[in-house]
Amino acid sequence: MFLPFFDTLRRARIPVSLREYLAFLEGVGAGLVTYDIDGFYYLARAAMVKDERHLDRFDQAFAHAFSGLEAISAEDVLEATEIPKDWLEKLAEKHLSPEERAEIEALGGFEKLMETLRERLKEQQGRHQGGNKWIGTAGTSPFGAYGYNPEGVRIGQSESRHRRAVKVWDKREFRNLDGDVELGTRNIKVALKRLRQWARDGAAEELDLDGTIRATAEHGYLDVKTRPERRNAVKVILFLDVGGSMDDHVKVVEELFSAAKAEFKHLEYYYFHNCLYEAVWRDNRRRWAEQIPTYEVMNTYGPDYKCIFVGDAAMSPYEIAMPGGASEHWNPEAGSVWLQRARAQWPDNLWINPVPERHWRWTQSTQMIDDIFEGRMVPMTLEGLDRGMKELGR
Repeated sequence: MFLPFFDTLRRARIPVSLREYLAFLEGVGAGLVTYDIDGFYYLARAAMVKDERHLDRFDQAFAHAFSGLEAISAEDVLEATEIPKDWLEKLAEKHLSPEERAEIEALGGFEKLMETLRERLKEQQGRHQGGNKWIGTAGTSPFGAYGYNPEGVRIGQSESRHRRAVKVWDKREFRNLDGDVELGTRNIKVALKRLRQWARDGAAEELDLDGTIRATAEHGYLDVKTRPERRNAVKVILFLDVGGSMDDHVKVVEELFSAAKAEFKHLEYYYFHNCLYEAVWRDNRRRWAEQIPTYEVMNTYGPDYKCIFVGDAAMSPYEIAMPGGASEHWNPEAGSVWLQRARAQWPDNLWINPVPERHWRWTQSTQMIDDIFEGRMVPMTLEGLDRGMKELGR
């Protein structure tokens, strides 16, 4: 029954041997994991992944092969005659009409929202569902999960539904972008080629045909000349937004990332979520344990680097404008302050947005980011990238 999974791994270019697959089946047959989704995942990964560079591809292949498995629990299996718990949760969700949503008023600003949440945490004694005040589920309260409020704090929900949360109080796991994605077209590479500054440095390993002919003619014998390989000398630092609403754009951003790695010899990259703050990271699996201070990045890479941000710029306006407005932590300084510092450090800067340009005017945060970058935001299209590379190359 696991042959499709094995085939999915091979199609994802993960070098899984038949021996490793049989070892995985042996572990399952021995009962090493029973009704344990996490245990099943780790058993499969331990048996069939030999190199940590393939972990991201394995995660994607596992998610594709076992889509929906996370909704099955041991209780579902052992008590199959009962109504599944997730069915009951979905029945409780509120699906409001646009008119009903318009009637639900926000609490009146970020500070008021945080103050009200502190009061609720002190007063609330038990679980609530379907209301408009307490921390609960399936209601119109600003606090909780599986409900609707135009400005709230999401607590205890696996993923975004309406994308209106000001803060998210959950530990979310993001994946690294795969830098070895095979591009379907060469359009992105062609656009990035506009940003070039040729230079020759390093070891003299390339045959200099003109120099060889000239030296041979001068000396009367074969005199082979070599020279350093000609490379693109442009230095690029890339800041990539991951998680949340960016999940919708993973494929196209991976293609951009892969093209950039192939095109630029001097490429540095860091991840952030929604907006730039006091820390960034290189590995999404360790983003809370191995954060890098943004000041350290600014002090490491000089103003000769071209700075490119990639993100949909879709977030709560508080995340840009206010201290403490970040969705997942308490930021001492507003995101706009850090974006301005980044632009000052790297004067040649650009924001690439995967959302179609015609939709930007409907999102307040996108307008705010565009203003901060003084109009240097381009869509992730061939025309947009071409325009952006021309802007950076001036």
